[in-house]
Amino acid sequence: MAQFIFTNILMISLGTILYLMVRSLPRISEEPGDRRPSIVERWVTSDIPHRIDTAVSFYAGKLFRRMKVLSLKFDNFLTERLKKMSQDGNGGGITGQNKTKVDFIKEIANEREETNVH
Repeated sequence: MAQFIFTNILMISLGTILYLMVRSLPRISEEPGDRRPSIVERWVTSDIPHRIDTAVSFYAGKLFRRMKVLSLKFDNFLTERLKKMSQDGNGGGITGQNKTKVDFIKEIANEREETNVH
């Protein structure tokens, strides 16, 4: 609770200091002279930043649409490959359904018979 009170006191004092600083600002006067605006000021107030923003938005939209199309094409490619794998190959595809079971003992016996015959 004490930390909460101290934090509030700190914030109120900072707010008071800020308020006093803001009140004293109108007393500080700039002398109006023949000051030329800097290059940055002229650039910011011109129409160039708006044009740049419009162009970037336009090309970013195009880029993201093309990336979306490419990702969809890649997705279709992978889907077709998975369909082919499940139709061809090992019967059940990746999941392994409908696989024929291999009897290894019979296979070994057949290999022994083949080697004994030769």
